[in-house]
Amino acid sequence: MEDRYLTVTALTKYIKQKISRDSHLKEVWLRGELSNFKHHSRGHMYFSVKDDRARIQTVMFAGSNKNLTFTPENGMSVLIRGEVNVYEPMGQYQLYAKEMIPDGVGDLHIAFEQLKEKLTKAGIFSPEHKKNLPSMPVHIGVITSPTGAAIRDIMTTIERRFPVVKVSVLPVTVQGKQAAASVSKAIAYANDRLDCDVLIVGRGGGSIEDLWGFNEEEVAMAVFRSEIPVISAVGHETDTTIIDFVSDYRAPTPTGAAEIAVPEWRELNQRLVEKTRRLQYSLNQKLENARTRLSTMEKSYAFKYPKQLTIQKEQDLDRLMDRFHSSGDRLFKEKRDELSRIRSRLSQVRPDKQVEREEAKRRQLDERLKKQMQHIVKDKKNHWQSTIQQLTLLNPLEIMNRGYALPFNDKNELLRSVKDVTNGDTISVQVKDGFIYSEVTGWEDEEHE
Repeated sequence: MEDRYLTVTALTKYIKQKISRDSHLKEVWLRGELSNFKHHSRGHMYFSVKDDRARIQTVMFAGSNKNLTFTPENGMSVLIRGEVNVYEPMGQYQLYAKEMIPDGVGDLHIAFEQLKEKLTKAGIFSPEHKKNLPSMPVHIGVITSPTGAAIRDIMTTIERRFPVVKVSVLPVTVQGKQAAASVSKAIAYANDRLDCDVLIVGRGGGSIEDLWGFNEEEVAMAVFRSEIPVISAVGHETDTTIIDFVSDYRAPTPTGAAEIAVPEWRELNQRLVEKTRRLQYSLNQKLENARTRLSTMEKSYAFKYPKQLTIQKEQDLDRLMDRFHSSGDRLFKEKRDELSRIRSRLSQVRPDKQVEREEAKRRQLDERLKKQMQHIVKDKKNHWQSTIQQLTLLNPLEIMNRGYALPFNDKNELLRSVKDVTNGDTISVQVKDGFIYSEVTGWEDEEHE
């Protein structure tokens, strides 16, 4: 009997495969209320998402929840993006959350994602558009609210780290409907009117609604068109805005932006002192080496007795010249003797005579070849004639020319004996010019006679 029963594992795997292949369950957007929330010691979050009629078990792994900008609590209404799949050991389907935000900012979150996707496809965020920051700026432009904590943090940090730099503050509205236009105009103004090396654009932390002015496309395009490198410093480290993606450098906080923009003068001074020390040491070493070489040269024979050295070198030069002329004469004689030997060998060899001898040998060989070919042709011709004569002698038709005939029975077989026929047989007799047909009426046996 066929076994129709499945194992629990097989059934669960089958259901998991079905759910995993459903494209509608790959990315699910869910609104609901948190319950049974548990934050595991390993960083994972386990909870249920429910409404008034149903609930679904949910897990949000540490890699996904580390970017949350709020602390989830039971009873909180949230918006979740995730994937539905099966947890095989328990045989239950559950939601694997990838993103989660408090309900109420859902529309802003969707608008953020849509603008981010649009600008990404347009290449606005591409690394090749990023400009390098100056290592030691002369003039910094700060675009922020003149009354917020951000400007105080930036100015205090710059004054502490690099007080010699010039700072121009461009006051803007950083919150509300006018924020995007205000920030965009300030960026354009800095590019047109101010000779800045770098711009810091930012504000302190806040909710997504507070920071929304920095998520507008108008601000993103102003930063993208800026010829001056831009450092974004919006909110806290966990806050992410569109300007962070398009700027040339993103700072976690306004204070961090100031630290990125300018070097620490104490560090520069220390580096300068160190380089000065190393340069002085290098110069002293070079000077000491030069002094040593000079002292050695001063003590040398050439400096003490230049006239004697000159006379000695003159004698050395005369000796070398004599050796040169002697070697030249000897080499010339050797080459001249070698040339004479070559000419003698050439006169003996005489290429033209060799050509004549080879030509005579060729003619002799050609004549011998002709005679051999004639002899071979003659032998072949004689052999051929002899063969023709033999064939002629063996040809039965030649016998007929001398008056002989060949008898055949009705089966066209040659008759060699009178015993091959009987009375009444029809035979054919081949003569020189045809056949004669006759009937056997009798025959005689010569041996019998």
